[in-house]
Amino acid sequence: MERKNVWTSYDEAQLKELETLNEGYKYFLSNGKTERECVKLAVSMAEACGYQNLYEVSELKTGDKVYAVNMKKTIALFHIGEEPIEQGMNILGAHIDSPRLDLKQNPLYEDTDLAYLDTHYYGGVKKYQWVTLPLAIHGVVAKKDGTIMDVVIGEEESDPVLGITDLLIHLAGKQMEKKASVVVEGEDLDVLIGSKPLPEEEKDGVKAGILSILKEKYGMEEEDFLSAELEVVPAGKARDFGLDRSMIMSYGQDDRVCAYTSLAGMLNIKQPKKTAVCILVDKEEIGSVGATGMQSRFFENTVAEVMDRMGVYSDLALRRALTNSSMLSSDVSAAYDPTYASVFEKKNCAYFGRGVVFNKYTGARGKSGSNDASAEYIGRIRKVMDDHNVAFQTAELGRVDIGGGGTIAYIPAVYGMNVIDSGVAVLSMHAPWEICSKADIYEAKKCYEAFLKDM
Repeated sequence: MERKNVWTSYDEAQLKELETLNEGYKYFLSNGKTERECVKLAVSMAEACGYQNLYEVSELKTGDKVYAVNMKKTIALFHIGEEPIEQGMNILGAHIDSPRLDLKQNPLYEDTDLAYLDTHYYGGVKKYQWVTLPLAIHGVVAKKDGTIMDVVIGEEESDPVLGITDLLIHLAGKQMEKKASVVVEGEDLDVLIGSKPLPEEEKDGVKAGILSILKEKYGMEEEDFLSAELEVVPAGKARDFGLDRSMIMSYGQDDRVCAYTSLAGMLNIKQPKKTAVCILVDKEEIGSVGATGMQSRFFENTVAEVMDRMGVYSDLALRRALTNSSMLSSDVSAAYDPTYASVFEKKNCAYFGRGVVFNKYTGARGKSGSNDASAEYIGRIRKVMDDHNVAFQTAELGRVDIGGGGTIAYIPAVYGMNVIDSGVAVLSMHAPWEICSKADIYEAKKCYEAFLKDM
């Protein structure tokens, strides 16, 4: 039952393949820090592999490859298989949103000659981790005339960075006595962006100076914040981690590590027997809600559109196709950290370098909110993984009564399809900078490709 460290099993060719995959992954992380950016990258990669926009295609047949985008934040890809789609699809699902700070609708203000942007944190964060870091702003501004302005500030070497200040240790006696959850309050996560006033302004001159910069660079007025989606994220690129370069440190690996490896596996398969599907969604970190989350009808509607173009759509056929499908709901697992050993149960946790992780069930405290995969389905998955020499392990998210968490798995499971959680182990999950093993990333890509081919 013990899983060995997979690094020792690789030959030179595999190590080269591993590094090539991880270089592509680092590029994806560095250039895909928002959902919109991830979708743009995914479309570019898909089109380079022969995928077409579903809504520009009138008919589909075996071998065709199409994608559909929802509100620029969710994407579904389909590679039409040899078998009738009514007999089911093999589906990979992951999410491309990550914890961050979102600007409020009326964010810009000045206080004692300092200009700030007011934020509302998104997803589960330890708020104290976000202070004294170099931060960047990514997103879009939608103007009243319909113009959409892309914004990226803080990523180029020549760019300024932004940040959130913290109290100096000399004056922090009372602060240090607080619980970690309130050492930094949510309303105090305001981003410092300027301190130089415009000379001709007598009131709020620093704010006026910031607005003049935004006007010059983006043609942006203060009211344009009302129709903007601007996300504050850590500034900087994904980097090799460790003296042996065996790991990657980056923002957003939850869950872009599963999204990228799912996409890479999808784009690498040849003609599948069953229709292969990869869906990358938004809003998982806040419950998969909204028009771009997994709870929306986007996926179901897109499958219907695909079946219509295949000439096989009916409501019953759609329901059969969904029910007969198999899915890997891919999300990250907590990697065992010896520094915090007390929260893990060592026989049933994920370890770095031991391959992709399967979670039979998630949820918390009595499996509440869980998808619980059947024994028969897991048996089939084990065979596919072993047949393709994929290193895998099984895990739970922490000790009973301590840990727990959820994914998108329970949502597609309502159709009656087989779903199990899988993914990559992560250290410092939900921190501004997370760490993954390159070997686990490589095994995840192998897993997803094998699943689409032979499940």
